[in-house]
Amino acid sequence: MNIRYLAGVLAVLVLAGMVPSTAAGQSGARDAGWTAPRTPDGQPDLQGIWTNNSATPMQRPEILGDKATLTAEELAQLQQTITEFRDAEQAGDLLGDRLFQQALGNATYQDFDVITGNYNAFWLVERELDNRTSLIVDPPNGRFPPLTPAARARAAERRAYAAAHPSDGPEDRTLGDRCLHFGAPRMGAGYNSYFQILQTPDHVAILQEMGHEARLIPLDGRPHVDAGIRLWNGNARARWEGETLVIETANFSPQARYQQASRNLRMVERYTRIAPDTIRHEITLDDPTTWTRPWTVMILLKQTQDPLFEYACHEGNYAMPGILAGARAEEAETAASE
Repeated sequence: MNIRYLAGVLAVLVLAGMVPSTAAGQSGARDAGWTAPRTPDGQPDLQGIWTNNSATPMQRPEILGDKATLTAEELAQLQQTITEFRDAEQAGDLLGDRLFQQALGNATYQDFDVITGNYNAFWLVERELDNRTSLIVDPPNGRFPPLTPAARARAAERRAYAAAHPSDGPEDRTLGDRCLHFGAPRMGAGYNSYFQILQTPDHVAILQEMGHEARLIPLDGRPHVDAGIRLWNGNARARWEGETLVIETANFSPQARYQQASRNLRMVERYTRIAPDTIRHEITLDDPTTWTRPWTVMILLKQTQDPLFEYACHEGNYAMPGILAGARAEEAETAASE
């Protein structure tokens, strides 16, 4: 549960604070004439707590076609439309891509379950809006590349199994339902989307609030571990390229399915501090057994003075017994009617 803004901000409506970002922030370009501060050993200083509260959707909405950015007038109109949602009582309609899509009138995003749904909206932080229409910057159309035939077959097999065995046991639920794994780096926005970065001369540590995922990444040039060793978040190695921290990750567990990728995923992240309060975080995913080409996301992380909170989720959480008990009740009801 995100209680970050409960004290002192409870009366402030979640969307009232949404404002366009600066021009530098919108483009991801470095502020002119500005250089990142240094750590004692001379590295660009990325330390602190950073947040991704962007309202920009992961994929460009199809209705926008090839339009990568909004004009100032279009952005103002979108802002006005979004303020109409300020009285929303359910947080689910304000999470992830839903906010932007609903402002565009996308009917497929109008079906949030308000009965069994989510926390009230006041549990959420403020969302930020800029002129971009997608976080995906490559491919140029701002959308996921097509899946390979093998990946489509895998996805169809999983859907069929899930339909036939939705809750036979806890193993049939998602890793998130089971509180086992949430993936890192987390790309979703608006809910526990905070990160803390710490640096030493030979390591960088990135603590992710969602799922309390902590990555301790060597900077000393050591090779990746043996390919037979598979980890939830993969095996990461980092290096500096000028002002940019580059992290390459491989050796993902086949159970992780980060962004639906396979064990063959290789991920490259680039962290560049482009302004006193902004890090440009670029993430490139390459898995030729899942997508027909690599794809890249650019997220603008904003510095904050807010603390991280513990994400106290664990297998055995009350939701799991409830889900399984509900499934058994449905099975009993079906058996009694036959």
